[in-house]
Amino acid sequence: MLAPNHAARAMNAERLSSSERTSRQAERSYVQIGVRVRRPGETWFNSRVMDLSLTGFRLQSFMKLTVGGDLWVMLPGFEGRRARVLWTRAHESGCAFERPLHPAILDHLVRLHGKRSA
Repeated sequence: MLAPNHAARAMNAERLSSSERTSRQAERSYVQIGVRVRRPGETWFNSRVMDLSLTGFRLQSFMKLTVGGDLWVMLPGFEGRRARVLWTRAHESGCAFERPLHPAILDHLVRLHGKRSA
């Protein structure tokens, strides 16, 4: 189950202003990572993660995702991780991991796929 603050954010994501949406729990790294995602009970779909932090990511995908919905994301070289959709806009979604990434996993992925840190 997601932490209470993630659930509250998911419920209010559509009402947040852009300045409120930019405040983050963790530093974000700009990456381009080919990932596989799926909604619970469905098949895997190829997508791309563009931003990554310990607590979440920005996903580019042609999947229809809804705010508050759960999904699984498989980062290359790792098992699938559960996440919740916090916001959607066109073909992008902001998602929060159910459990934060270990810092060593984030460092590894940024080293392999990173562009620059924000």
